[in-house]
Amino acid sequence: MLPSHVRGADTPGLREDTIGAVLDEAARKWPSRDALVSLHQGIRWSYAEFARRADAAAGALLQLGLERGDRIGIWSPNCAEWAVTQFAAAKAGLILVNINPAYRSTEAAYTFAKTGMRALVTAAQFKSSDYLAMLEEIAPTLPALRTTIQIDGPLRPGHLSFEALYEPGGLALPRDLANNDAANIQFTSGTTGLPKGATLSHRNIVNNALFVGRGMGLREGDRLCIPVPLYHCFGMVMGNLACVLHGATMIYPAAGFDPGAVLASVEAERCTHLHGVPTMFIAELDHPDFDKFDLGSLRGGIMAGAPCPVEVMRQVTERMHMREVTIAYGMTETSPVSFQSEVSDPIERRVASVGRVQPHLEVKLVDESGRIVPRGVPGELCTRGYSVMLGYWDEPAKTSEVLDADAWMHTGDIGVLDDEGYCNIVGRVKDMIIRGGENISPREIEEFLFTHPKILEVQVIGLPDPKYGEAVCACIRLRAGEACTAEEIIAYCGDRIAHYKVPRHVQFMEAFPLTATGKVRKVELRETLIRELSLVTPITA
Repeated sequence: MLPSHVRGADTPGLREDTIGAVLDEAARKWPSRDALVSLHQGIRWSYAEFARRADAAAGALLQLGLERGDRIGIWSPNCAEWAVTQFAAAKAGLILVNINPAYRSTEAAYTFAKTGMRALVTAAQFKSSDYLAMLEEIAPTLPALRTTIQIDGPLRPGHLSFEALYEPGGLALPRDLANNDAANIQFTSGTTGLPKGATLSHRNIVNNALFVGRGMGLREGDRLCIPVPLYHCFGMVMGNLACVLHGATMIYPAAGFDPGAVLASVEAERCTHLHGVPTMFIAELDHPDFDKFDLGSLRGGIMAGAPCPVEVMRQVTERMHMREVTIAYGMTETSPVSFQSEVSDPIERRVASVGRVQPHLEVKLVDESGRIVPRGVPGELCTRGYSVMLGYWDEPAKTSEVLDADAWMHTGDIGVLDDEGYCNIVGRVKDMIIRGGENISPREIEEFLFTHPKILEVQVIGLPDPKYGEAVCACIRLRAGEACTAEEIIAYCGDRIAHYKVPRHVQFMEAFPLTATGKVRKVELRETLIRELSLVTPITA
């Protein structure tokens, strides 16, 4: 029987360019082609214009006193300035720190302090998040943060306008940047609680964007609708960078996800490709005016970020005309994609697997002892190759827990490989909740809920959800003599934690199922609640 060990193709070769060099090349090859269209901002920039703005902003950041290797954060929903910052930071030799737009002050302060961030690009506000107010609250605790650059809204005292970055007078850009330099820090949740900053190099993400774009059939002149958040690898690597590498156009339908805006932008801009997590595609298909939109220009795109329901995949290929849609699997720590289906794969393969291993990567599935399992047998998926992160920022011990001496990244996901090399993800070693593409650490929510004075013990698990794939459930034991309601717990979360971490379900219990050693049996807890609440687990690949 074949071992569960596969290697991707070794052609075409890896690119050894920096992110800035990739943009320079695009501006030379396609100067007049649309590079970026931000519909909600009324912006339409050619590649020549986009590159000019990135160069000007990069020089201005250096003029402000930032130095090569300094960290610059961006805290904003999708907008043209996000993309400019992405490429300007890379051209200046800075390390971009992606801040989740849903973060509240406590979460943001942690990431700012952890990275020693010296500058921040921020929106004024978005939905219920007042970024400037939160920044004023936490700024006294962040001595390293010297410069804040405001994207929109009335300019507050002490902040610099983003438009000022385009003014002449910036410093010359460094010419000796290396593709193995750190370019990006993305915070990812784990079962140990606090988020960890996966640090990615130019080489990591340039090549992943290259092969992801090739895998989805992206080519010169294509137009990619990007409703996924840019702070994720899905948006900035599989979206922005893939477009720049392949001469395609980045199209932002709205600041945040809006299914109607997505459908309208596909029709108005004649988009050829569309990205999304399953939740987004479900919302688009379910839009009351879906049939009024002309989506005939669509050809393909990527569905990723969470397990993909088979029926949703079928509807996307048929009702949205995305016959070449591909499934991708990966994680932030691998830049992100390791497996991807091909546009030429039969539909049965694309709805029942995450495809085959990407070029220049190596994957093995191992048992608890680290031995490679046979094909058809579940094992933990481990990845090795150009895409593996440099490490977790300032966390050598955490890095060594997942990245072994032989450079294998242990993903914590359980997969099965068939004889043709197609992979199916069947579970997770790590106790992670994936809600609509957001990775959520149960322990992080547990630690927060422990601060409630009435709670004695809490266990957080994921339960099946037809819209988001999984929903957060808090199982709570109250202190003796206390009474509490689910509404009280949800209200307590309020603005203290990001909205997607707030429990959808709250269950009060007298006791938890335990193992012989006293550990809570979360699997049993989950199965019991699925049964008691009559929940249905979606069929996914």
